[in-house]
Amino acid sequence: MTNSTAIGAYWDGQAAVFDDEADHGLRDDATRAAWAARLESWIGRPAADVLDVGCGTGSLTCLLAAAGHRVTGVDLAPRMVERARAKAAAAGLEARLFVGDAAVPPTGDDRFDVVLARHLVWTLPEPEAALREWVARLRPGGVLVLVEGRWGAAEPVAEPYGAGTGVLPWSGGVGAEALAGAVRPLVADVRVEDLGGDGQLWGRPVTDERYVLMGRV
Repeated sequence: MTNSTAIGAYWDGQAAVFDDEADHGLRDDATRAAWAARLESWIGRPAADVLDVGCGTGSLTCLLAAAGHRVTGVDLAPRMVERARAKAAAAGLEARLFVGDAAVPPTGDDRFDVVLARHLVWTLPEPEAALREWVARLRPGGVLVLVEGRWGAAEPVAEPYGAGTGVLPWSGGVGAEALAGAVRPLVADVRVEDLGGDGQLWGRPVTDERYVLMGRV
């Protein structure tokens, strides 16, 4: 298997249970409302063109579409994208959803007002290359929105996607200071907002580091 094939297969295997996590499935009204409010505050404009990289089962994609944004979602795992498409169709929402490498989104020359990634950069073999790709997809004045964390219960795992796939540089998550250091050379300004104290977002109280980093070009 190539790295991308192994990674896609791994996340395909997670698709059936992915939404069982409260912050993934957003099945609870309060959790869903908490994410909707945060997205509104981060995007800060009506009807934006948003690229949701690593969209998974499409929970945030659907929230964005419901808020009136024009959303493009990309995920490497076909079964994740199948679920995202079904979720959008069931809600009567429009979104472009592609199977493809979120690190190099298959969106051609399209440019976006917002590139959003949630809990993605730590899963990538080359996260800094992906950050450069995402910033290149932004229009002037656009915003990179990265929801990330340093998972307290997770230990770095060698070759997490299988033999020969390599060790992830940010296995177990990435702290805000390290991520900000990688993003600052690419954008005009960086802002970090703590999310760990808002248990509503996660469906429970959390004690590990969780945050959103925003960079404007």
